[in-house]
Amino acid sequence: MEFNPIDLILHLDQYLNFLVTHYGAWVYGILFLVIFCETGLVVTPFLPGDSLLFIAGAVCATGGMDPLLLGGLLMLAAISGDSLNYLIGRTAGERLFTNPDSKIFRRDYLEQTHEFYEVHGGKTVTLARFLPIIRTFAPFVAGMGRMPYPRFFAFSVLGTILWVGGLVTLGFFFGNVPFIKQNLSLMVIAIIGVSMLPMVISFARRHFRNAGKGAEQSS
Repeated sequence: MEFNPIDLILHLDQYLNFLVTHYGAWVYGILFLVIFCETGLVVTPFLPGDSLLFIAGAVCATGGMDPLLLGGLLMLAAISGDSLNYLIGRTAGERLFTNPDSKIFRRDYLEQTHEFYEVHGGKTVTLARFLPIIRTFAPFVAGMGRMPYPRFFAFSVLGTILWVGGLVTLGFFFGNVPFIKQNLSLMVIAIIGVSMLPMVISFARRHFRNAGKGAEQSS
């Protein structure tokens, strides 16, 4: 089987069975590296995440990989990637805002980010796991906003368990069902929608509450 290296990286989920067949245990290291980079480096948000975890679970169901070993390694990859991204944001991110005359990296933006993560940081870090691209930048922004690391780490672990554990488990039990295999993108969108539901409800409640207060004050 011939493939383009760039295509392999961007669509690793589609080549997973081939890699398991030809590279055996090395696949664990490859998947570890991909998840680590996708969560740990702001320059690699294009790497596969949700679909890769789901299909990896499906491959485990056929005996290609050990689900417990895979889940443990990928959780470690995601947590350590998150921590690296947080550290980069905390140490290097703030330097972007040192110029008081900058029109893009304004100091008040950094202060607003800090305030946001003080209030909403926990659920943002957790739910960002289920949002492609956003999960790559959320740890960086959390570090830049100086969210306390112990709090960040706790919610990062929670989000990782739900994300990696949930998608690998779903893939293990349902990944080889023909309908789901043919509609994987829709399944991922449904998972993301369900994961965002609490945040949407919270936003709606706050919006209507503030609207009600504004109406009372105007009357």
